[in-house]
Amino acid sequence: MSSGCCGPAAPAEQSAQAVPAAQSTAAGQTVPAAGNEQAVLSPQPAHLPVVVIGAGPVGLAAAAHLAERGLGFLVLEAGSRVGASIAQWGHVRTFSPWKYDLDAAARRLLDAHGWAAPDPDWLPTGAELVEHYLAPLAAHPAIAPHLHLNAQVTGISRAGFDRVRTTGREAAPFLIRLADGSEITARAVVDASGTWRTPNVLGASGLPAQGEHAAAAFVDHALPDVLGTDRAAYAGRHTLVVGAGHSAATTLLALAALADEAPDTRITWAIRAGNAARTYGGGAADALPARGALGTRLRALVESGRITLLTGFFTHEVTVDGEAVTVVSRDPSGVEQKVVADRIVAATGYRPDHSIASELRLDLDPVLGSTRALAPLIDPNHHSCGTVPAHGADELAHPEAGYYAVGVKSYGRAPTFLMATGYEQVRSVVAALAGDWAAARQVRLELPETGVCSSDLADAQETRAGLATGISGGLPTTPLPLAGVSATTDGGGCCG
Repeated sequence: MSSGCCGPAAPAEQSAQAVPAAQSTAAGQTVPAAGNEQAVLSPQPAHLPVVVIGAGPVGLAAAAHLAERGLGFLVLEAGSRVGASIAQWGHVRTFSPWKYDLDAAARRLLDAHGWAAPDPDWLPTGAELVEHYLAPLAAHPAIAPHLHLNAQVTGISRAGFDRVRTTGREAAPFLIRLADGSEITARAVVDASGTWRTPNVLGASGLPAQGEHAAAAFVDHALPDVLGTDRAAYAGRHTLVVGAGHSAATTLLALAALADEAPDTRITWAIRAGNAARTYGGGAADALPARGALGTRLRALVESGRITLLTGFFTHEVTVDGEAVTVVSRDPSGVEQKVVADRIVAATGYRPDHSIASELRLDLDPVLGSTRALAPLIDPNHHSCGTVPAHGADELAHPEAGYYAVGVKSYGRAPTFLMATGYEQVRSVVAALAGDWAAARQVRLELPETGVCSSDLADAQETRAGLATGISGGLPTTPLPLAGVSATTDGGGCCG
């Protein structure tokens, strides 16, 4: 089966070499490293660049919109390549086809530069998403000079203003500090840094399970390459997969395929819910057929006994005993369950880390960790991925004017994010930064109905596949039992 995708692109590293951010200021002023008291800050933030944090799909989409509108910008990526987080699940095929994975402004830039568009109905792997879309976009002359790799942001503030000071605050530029100590001033900040680096814990209460840190060597987080580079860690061993989202389902299917080749491989699946109906999803009724197939195949494996399902499992304690690890569940009534395994896959989702913005004035919903205005629109008690309404700059705004968290980070702990939603977010935010409020407020979004992403808020961390791109789970590229082809899933949770 051919992907119909474009030809190989130059690696991102060739188009955007890692440059100390303090040396890069085509559109704005750079501030010397902390301690240089001679630093002079511009009193006119409008002359400074917009800083985009993160070079994943949503961050690069923001760059494309900024380029189209002629706004100066810098993109700061902590990794050594664009799509660094996606590259870690490059073996997984998304369950959303290319037609849902491309930003409109990014495509316009690429099309004008001779890009060969991929087959809109093909389901790309994470590696294909990087190679055939993100890398060419990063190499585009409108973006490449403004992209800086190995540029990890450690803090954001207002130059000369801590969170308490008010008078004159909005006239002060943003101050972005990097891990190497260099600093950049900016007129606005678009934070598309995602959540991949901050996975949820195993503990069912939201706190680490007792002994969880000591057992870290036995625990992998979502989407290990079970059939590829990580095969030796799982073949012929007993693996406990914890979580009820698409990432868990993806790993379970891969383990089942591995068990066909390594018969001593055993699989146990633990979820907090009383049954797995939510994970099985809509089957043939799903608007994204590959996602529906994911649940259908998983159900068959459980019903055949090839995967042992434990329900009502609330991880409370993890104990290491030699080469094995014991996981104890204790439900709210005190009833215990116990599993002894060789490996644990914690597919319990991810959460946003707002610590880099701790000196900014944020208005976060106390439950989800999104903006307060966005929370009711994405509440998983009432919405699935396909029913979240379009939203933009107004809903993403904080009291700190000019700072926006976008993409999967904007959703906090809600498991309802779609990559296409992130694209509409940055289109609206960039329009607002350009002063085009009519365009910023004219938000539109056409999404496939999912019917499978809704969950009780208590189960949100298990539902969340939590990838930085807003993709959450999919199928490994190696053909699996019960599937005619290997192209089947997503990398943004319910939602690609």
